[in-house]
Amino acid sequence: MENLILSPIPLEQLKAVICDSVRMELSKRLDSITQPNLTELITRKEAAVFLGISLPTLSDFTKTGKIVGYRIGTRVRYKRAELEQALNEIKSIKAKRG
Repeated sequence: MENLILSPIPLEQLKAVICDSVRMELSKRLDSITQPNLTELITRKEAAVFLGISLPTLSDFTKTGKIVGYRIGTRVRYKRAELEQALNEIKSIKAKRG
């Protein structure tokens, strides 16, 4: 069992300290949830759904260098931020054609 240290802190002050600590931790977690993880790695299937293309097309885009894939062991993962950038480039190329 851990050592227990008692201190003559008034109850209201103890409540305030606990509330501040909990508020800070929740704020940190909320910030990490609301801010997108720019280095988030997603699977091939998730990347294909995100881009609205088939898995063979995703493989072709990866082989031609339009999209960068990262090999982790035997798996290939894609960075979500890079996919968003590639998607914007593809849209701008299509817009120039039309």
